[in-house]
Amino acid sequence: MVGFKAAVRLAGVILLAATLTACGNAGGLFGNKGADRSQNLEGYTPEQIFTRGEFELSQNRPDDAAWYFSEVERLYPYSEWAKRSLIMQAFAFHSDKNYEESRAAAQRYIDFYPTDEDAAYAQYLLALSYYDQIDEVGRDQGLTFQALQALRTVIEVYPDSEYATSAVLKFDLAFDHLAGKEMEIGRYYLRQDHYTAAINRFRVVVEDFQTTTHTAEALYRLVEAYLALGLVDEAQSAGAILGYNYQSSEWYDAAYKLLTSRGLELKSRGNNWLSQIYRQTIKGQWL
Repeated sequence: MVGFKAAVRLAGVILLAATLTACGNAGGLFGNKGADRSQNLEGYTPEQIFTRGEFELSQNRPDDAAWYFSEVERLYPYSEWAKRSLIMQAFAFHSDKNYEESRAAAQRYIDFYPTDEDAAYAQYLLALSYYDQIDEVGRDQGLTFQALQALRTVIEVYPDSEYATSAVLKFDLAFDHLAGKEMEIGRYYLRQDHYTAAINRFRVVVEDFQTTTHTAEALYRLVEAYLALGLVDEAQSAGAILGYNYQSSEWYDAAYKLLTSRGLELKSRGNNWLSQIYRQTIKGQWL
């Protein structure tokens, strides 16, 4: 995703490049090959170098594009073109899946131009540089937390920007991803009969991630784990919450069959943490 003005400009770059090449203009800066990084660009204007960077993007060579944009910043650091090149560097690096460099360029833009109209886009790119790596990090959730923090900044600092809605959606998905990882680990412990460890993971989902898609299953897994430990009150209380909030779900059906097969009810009992949540639910203070 790139800003509207940049997208409009980019649409004409291929035609401009073809014209310059045919006419021999721009000193041969345009051509069919990618960047020649040994080339001395000091004789070119910042606009010419910037346009070549856009051309590289249009040819699906984002790494070369980033190099040209960085040359604008290096050769003309105080120009308006340097500012435009910096945000385009962040975009090009992100397109090349060079997330670390994309983050660095986006952060420089935010630091140098915090009130500029493209600052919201820079913050959004910074967030994406974390978000787009979530599926690559296995069980290490550090990048997911950083994505959440960066997305929250977009939402809170730039609520009226065109990126806020997308940031909200991605925030919810990243939040759901964290809950999913807790569930994955909890299921592993449950399969290994490490019931206390499993309960701790499922409890995190119920208490801290209750707005995600994983809460119903977490409650059912708590029924399983507590029954395995002989903690009947807790198991029934988890079932009662399922019945109150997720009666149409498959997890409620499974909990109902499991509990009733043992002569138990889906009813809050005792004074455990689940029965306290159930009482809050009845009062409309939870979920």
